[in-house]
Amino acid sequence: MKPMPLLLSAAFLVAIASAHAAEPGNAWPATRAGQPAPKVPGMPPELARNLATADDLDFRVYSRQQWQDMHKSHAQDVVAYWPDGHSTKGLEKHLQDVQWMFTFAPDARVTEHPVRFGTNDAEWTVVTARVEGTFSKPMTLPDGSTVQPTGKAFRIPMATIGHWNKAGAMSEEYLFLDNGELMKQIGLGK
Repeated sequence: MKPMPLLLSAAFLVAIASAHAAEPGNAWPATRAGQPAPKVPGMPPELARNLATADDLDFRVYSRQQWQDMHKSHAQDVVAYWPDGHSTKGLEKHLQDVQWMFTFAPDARVTEHPVRFGTNDAEWTVVTARVEGTFSKPMTLPDGSTVQPTGKAFRIPMATIGHWNKAGAMSEEYLFLDNGELMKQIGLGK
């Protein structure tokens, strides 16, 4: 499957789910860090497991930098697609990319998933979030140069589309976040 058609479909699904999330009796309730995921009547157990794993990934593993547990949500040969167009293969490389934000924003965190849903066969999930933090440490750029911290806080939207294997780990992860908005909020862009 080529990523582009999936990306367009994902954007459409996220828009529909966002509108649906505000409806009374929402079958796809939001989740928050430190709170158990609500039980959803009729949700297949495998889908509930994958969504709970996605919650744990963002709320505990990512936000608390518990990198030793990354394998609980990602296959060893995971392929990750990033918003800047690059992709990686393998858990170790993906982990290096994920950790980069903490080099300049050690307080980065995800505190809620306003939208989370998936397919009945549990093969696909979509989770949206807000990544928050403060640009408090020097940022090292790909060319090796550094940008001094501005001390400015950021709060940017993000979405993750996960393609899960039968063992309950992501074999593919499509990450969407607004890098331009991040740069603007931390004082590096317009």
